[in-house]
Amino acid sequence: MLMSQPTTTPYKTIEEIQLRKSELNAEIQKSSQQIGDLWHELFLPKKASSKGEFIANIISNSITAIDAFLLVKKLINNYGWLIGKKKHKR
Repeated sequence: MLMSQPTTTPYKTIEEIQLRKSELNAEIQKSSQQIGDLWHELFLPKKASSKGEFIANIISNSITAIDAFLLVKKLINNYGWLIGKKKHKR
C-alpha cells in the first residue's frame, strides 16, 4: 500500500508557523482589497460622455426599475399569503 504524502509543509518551530500565518494574512488582505475594488467598480455609475449615452443610461435604469417593480408585484400576488397580504389559494 502506497502512502500519500501530505499536501502541507511540516512546521518544526512556532516561528515558522507565525511566519506562514503572516504570509497567509497578507495574501488574504491583498485578495480582499482586489475583491473590494471589483465590487465597487461593479456598482459605480458610469459617466455618460454624450447626450445620447446619457439618455441611453436613463432608459436603461428606467427599464431596470420597472422590471424590479413588476417582479415584486408578481411575487406579492403569488406568495403574498406568506407575509399576510392575502389568503392562501388552495
